[in-house]
Amino acid sequence: MTLHAIAEPLTRATGYRMRHPLWNLGFRPFYLLASSFAVFAIPFWIVNYFGWLGTAKLGSFHVGLNWHMHEMVFGMVIAVIIGFLYTAGKNWTGLWTPRHGHLAGLAVLWMAGRIAMLVAGTLPPSLMLIAILIDILFLPLATWPMYRVLRQSGNTRNLFLVGLLGLLTFANIIFHASTLGWIQLDPMRSIHAAILVIVVMESVIGARVIPMFTRNGAPGTTPIVHIGRDRVTLILTVCAVLASIAELPALIQAITAGAAAIAIMVRLIGWNPHRTLHVPMLWILHLSYAWIAIGFLLLTLAALNIVPTSTAFHALAVGSISGLILGMMTRTALGHTGRKLTAGRAEVAIYWLIQLGALARVLATFTHLLNQSLLICAAICWSLAFLSYCVSYGPILFQARIDGSEG
Repeated sequence: MTLHAIAEPLTRATGYRMRHPLWNLGFRPFYLLASSFAVFAIPFWIVNYFGWLGTAKLGSFHVGLNWHMHEMVFGMVIAVIIGFLYTAGKNWTGLWTPRHGHLAGLAVLWMAGRIAMLVAGTLPPSLMLIAILIDILFLPLATWPMYRVLRQSGNTRNLFLVGLLGLLTFANIIFHASTLGWIQLDPMRSIHAAILVIVVMESVIGARVIPMFTRNGAPGTTPIVHIGRDRVTLILTVCAVLASIAELPALIQAITAGAAAIAIMVRLIGWNPHRTLHVPMLWILHLSYAWIAIGFLLLTLAALNIVPTSTAFHALAVGSISGLILGMMTRTALGHTGRKLTAGRAEVAIYWLIQLGALARVLATFTHLLNQSLLICAAICWSLAFLSYCVSYGPILFQARIDGSEG
């Protein structure tokens, strides 16, 4: 007797929506959405910051400093993290993370959150709370499937990532509570805390994959991976993060951040970064990882009132987080669509643009004379980097794998 599967017939529209390659794996929609959002978000903020269009023309939107900080972290960066973890989670566990309709629903929720945050400041209190709820819901709803596949597969090694996503959810709730005046806390503190949590995440994942990528992608290299040293580096990094979040005495913040910067740089030197200069897909990871050490060094100076705190967090957010984001978005998009991990002109341009943007943004805080010019330069480099990604990788993300595999 022949058994036939019973399923709802797919219409042409449903087939496109649910079975189109874009919905096959998490990196596809979230990389595309995050990079597209990044292209416009920073110029929109810069236009508002300098008042080039006047407040009247921007009155229908909520594009103040809180919007800028929140949307860069809980909008753009979170989308990339979820896309990456869904893709990596499939590899780690052999189980499917959200795809098809489930993935599309999460993508729509993320987009709804971006619209909600853009107009939230202009809404009456009841509608504003609904807008905030839409934004808050994305992270826990996106985290649950990741927890489910890790638990089901017994992959306890990576469960800490679920915990970090939980901390980011908590930071997002605290941000909104502080902006609503429910708690007496500067909203910037929750944003800084979220950036530091993401730094811990990328520090751990980077320590796992960068030496391996270097060994495989640059023949002849011998990256040193020392378990004891890595453990000490992680402890020092977490201590520096906790000291900063808790706003411990300045001397403690300076000592812990300085120790973490030294430990991170020593570990990075052991990975043979000088041997990767001829391999763009490797040097972007090494250089972006170096920005973590630079960021913690700047946190040391900020604790001693030598440099503004914003300088350190822009070094971490633009140099490290965004640099690693573009490095990994290009690598995973190529690898998970069956293509060779080879950087062409587009990739090299993307990598240089984001690094020049990071350098311009950090330098902008050190000079009043060139401050405006450097901020504009940083914004242009940022937008061009992500626009280049959209143009180069948009078609790839929309197409099925060239090797015929799923994903």
